[in-house]
Amino acid sequence: MSNPQQLRYSKEHEWLSVAEDGVATVGITEFAANALGDVVYAQLPEVGSTVTAGETCGELESTKSVSDLYAPVTGEVTEVNEDVVGDPSLVNSAPFEGGWLFKVRVAEEPKDLLSADEYAAFSAG
Repeated sequence: MSNPQQLRYSKEHEWLSVAEDGVATVGITEFAANALGDVVYAQLPEVGSTVTAGETCGELESTKSVSDLYAPVTGEVTEVNEDVVGDPSLVNSAPFEGGWLFKVRVAEEPKDLLSADEYAAFSAG
């Protein structure tokens, strides 16, 4: 499993792109997608809502279980990936590309986000 080097990662297995114009993209990692199994439903935060780093902001439901989605940063949701709402399996097939979940205007970024190498070591156990 390779985690893109340019992304940052949370210990809840979300990834975060570097903010462009203050807006970052959020998704779940390949590790998390594999652990979940086939994702069949995605409940994402609403555009305009505020998410808080480390707090629940949605759910992903798979054939195995329901898993909470956590915000890796604090900020305002600017966009949700309607493609994932319509076809949740994108989270499994392309977690770092078409399977992104939402975009957020970053107000505050926690200090404990991990680099790709730190996340690989963390997720390896």
